[in-house]
Amino acid sequence: MENLDKSEHWTIRSYVLRAGRMSDAQRRSYETLGSRYCIPFQKETIKPASVFENENPVVVEIGFGMGVATAALAEANPHINYLGLEVHRPGVGRLLWEIERRKLQNIRIVEHDAVEVLQSMIGDGSVRGFHIFFPDPWPKKRHHKRRLIQRPFTDTLAEKLENSGYLYLATDWEEYGTWALEVLSQTPNLKNPYGGFAPRQSWRPYTKFEQKGLQQERQVWELYFVKEEGNGK
Repeated sequence: MENLDKSEHWTIRSYVLRAGRMSDAQRRSYETLGSRYCIPFQKETIKPASVFENENPVVVEIGFGMGVATAALAEANPHINYLGLEVHRPGVGRLLWEIERRKLQNIRIVEHDAVEVLQSMIGDGSVRGFHIFFPDPWPKKRHHKRRLIQRPFTDTLAEKLENSGYLYLATDWEEYGTWALEVLSQTPNLKNPYGGFAPRQSWRPYTKFEQKGLQQERQVWELYFVKEEGNGK
């Protein structure tokens, strides 16, 4: 398994920006609500209490897609703050539309590369959980270096988690699930309470992408790791 050094990993993108068409509703939401719910990328650590105006725990979702599942989680858990990281503007517009429709106050968005956001904006020991649902598996071997789940990025995820915080990943590519299981198992301070793949957590809503896959009888592999006590800040 290829293991990049830290400087190299920061320069390799785990995504490709796609030219996606925004609907009129998405564009309107982006233009009218972006200044309220989107946080500009900055090379300075943010204070969650200032951003959300409360002291509730923060869950970070990396690559929320169209954001429908994110909005459903936020609506079901008003006592948790959700910070969504996404680079595709139509998805940002759709989540903003969902925020307005559901009257949500516990979601904020950073429209920027997740690796750089975590490196620059998120403090160590400040995150209750990470959600990474159906990341790009980059199935071709020559593209494995683009995979999000690899060290040293997983070390960074562990550093950002608070004690007993969790990382929850789902994928419909078995090989990628096996890859991620190995990488996360080798990441210091992360513990797998299930020993292998995890059962689906009942509180996780189905994503639109996942629903399409299930209709095609594609299986989903899930990983759930917890940060060990005594290693947070």
